[in-house]
Amino acid sequence: MYEYNTEWVNLKDTSSREEVENFLNHFDLILDNDVDYTIVIRNEDELVATCSKAKNVLKCFAVSEELRGQGITSLLISTLIDKLFDLGIYHSFIFTKPDKAHIFASLNYKLLHSNEDVALLENGIYDINKALEEMKKIFNIGTEEKAAVVMNCNPFTLGHKYLIEEASKNNKEVLVFIVEEDKSLFPFKARYELVCKGVEHLKNVKVLPGGEYIISSATFPSYFLREEGEKLRAYVDLDASIFAKYFCKILNITRRYVGEEPYCNVTDEYNEALKRVLPFYGVEVKQIIRKEFGNNAISASRVRNLIKEGNIHDLNNLLPEVTLKFLNTNIGREIVEKIKDSNSPH
Repeated sequence: MYEYNTEWVNLKDTSSREEVENFLNHFDLILDNDVDYTIVIRNEDELVATCSKAKNVLKCFAVSEELRGQGITSLLISTLIDKLFDLGIYHSFIFTKPDKAHIFASLNYKLLHSNEDVALLENGIYDINKALEEMKKIFNIGTEEKAAVVMNCNPFTLGHKYLIEEASKNNKEVLVFIVEEDKSLFPFKARYELVCKGVEHLKNVKVLPGGEYIISSATFPSYFLREEGEKLRAYVDLDASIFAKYFCKILNITRRYVGEEPYCNVTDEYNEALKRVLPFYGVEVKQIIRKEFGNNAISASRVRNLIKEGNIHDLNNLLPEVTLKFLNTNIGREIVEKIKDSNSPH
């Protein structure tokens, strides 16, 4: 075989980026907006293969038909894994089309889940089963049936608090997973601590980090990119299925609570996917009517909009005491200024 070499692409260069995008278009693929590193292989000057990563997620693979079977995919994967190792990352995911999953399985990637549109595989020093078993030990999660809530809390509002309290009233134990992906204006550490403090009066509630397998760049990138359409439907199904197949089975979750979503189409589509997918695995989905103030649902986006508009006095009716106090800390004031300066707070 001809000896091919990979080369890095400067995606900030418009012509270089367009070359990769045009190549991917031939395979009915796009270069995702969250990509942070791209490599290509050329045959003389012609681009014949490419692959990218977003953090530890490998994606946007394409290899010219005439080069298939020549080890090109393995070369692309090994190059990106070497890059991850250089960054101190020893666990990775691969997004690909379902009919290509077997190619990556032969490269020691394990299939997590696939649907009609997308397959997600993982490889590294741990896998989802080990991660959940470790979670059980760290948080002392027992074998009894329990309910779950998944939240971003950007920031933690009275609406979030109300939903957790409703779950707490009707279940012996509740696990609250806080989205760990740090792509929100309020950082994960702050969001996690606010929820822990805000529900410490509920003795049957445990607050846990969501990790890499719940609404993350791996399982649900559309949540952070705010993409809609076919890609969104594929990703919401993927995230819901992984939660049902692994979290519910290993942690014995038999019920998941969600709030009604009147504002965000992405979250509403996600809720609908949960209603479709979870019952198939024997898990009940309970949708709770949102807590309201002033005839409008309390939401984190409403809070951020009020902050942006400078209507700080209205927050007393939307936020619990722990969040109000946080906004008056140095970190909280910095976040407030970021929201005021942003075009579309997320």
